[in-house]
Amino acid sequence: MPGFHELIRAEKPVLIDFYAEWCGPCRMMVPILEQLKKMIGDKATIIKIDVDKNPEAAEKYKVRGVPILMVLKQGDLRWRQSGVVPADHLKMIIELHT
Repeated sequence: MPGFHELIRAEKPVLIDFYAEWCGPCRMMVPILEQLKKMIGDKATIIKIDVDKNPEAAEKYKVRGVPILMVLKQGDLRWRQSGVVPADHLKMIIELHT
């Protein structure tokens, strides 16, 4: 499986969900991301990053609160939003970047 740096530099968009186990809104994103995966199939890669276990990634992307969702493509940040985001909105964002 490709590593993180290869994934975010790929042609396919990558949705990153920065979360924490203790975060209530982050837990709300779990079924939303499962629904999104069914909606988009392999149009994008979805990655979840636990900020407590990966503080370097959180620092690199200036994550100060969770959940934070980002779309990267070819290594470039294309979209970023904090809070709970509905699956249909995430699908629209991903389709803008495919």
